Amino acid sequence: MKLHTLKPAKGSVKNRKRVGRGQGSGRGGTSTRGHKGAQSRSGYSRKSGFEGGQMPLQRRLPKFGFNNIHRVSYKPINLDTIQELVEKTNTTEITVELLRENGLASKNDLIKVLGRGELKAKVEIQANKFSKSAIEAIEKAGGKATKL
Repeated sequence: MKLHTLKPAKGSVKNRKRVGRGQGSGRGGTSTRGHKGAQSRSGYSRKSGFEGGQMPLQRRLPKFGFNNIHRVSYKPINLDTIQELVEKTNTTEITVELLRENGLASKNDLIKVLGRGELKAKVEIQANKFSKSAIEAIEKAGGKATKL
């Protein structure tokens, strides 16, 4: 095999459709655009959701609900996840930075520790919020829950 003998596989490369190059090409005249109308003109672009004048789906469906702009959302992290992290990193202090480094939270996430699972290790945990069950489980294991 040499560089000058390399070719694409048979049938993998097709010539592009050359439209508007005279009647002999078979695609002259209207250039596969049909006769008249907006779609035959240059510069035409269909609006997204346009259904040919039929009432579009997004207008047929009713509006409902709203987004509360004052909502504060927290990234939930459970005790079983913290236990896994403690076993993996072999640390006794769980900070927000440590959670971010291990991919459990993003840069601007507020963190809430929830009480699912069992915590065996004695750890000091820093987070923005804790559930009651999480605080009880942390203190029962001999650890400490610190709100930021």
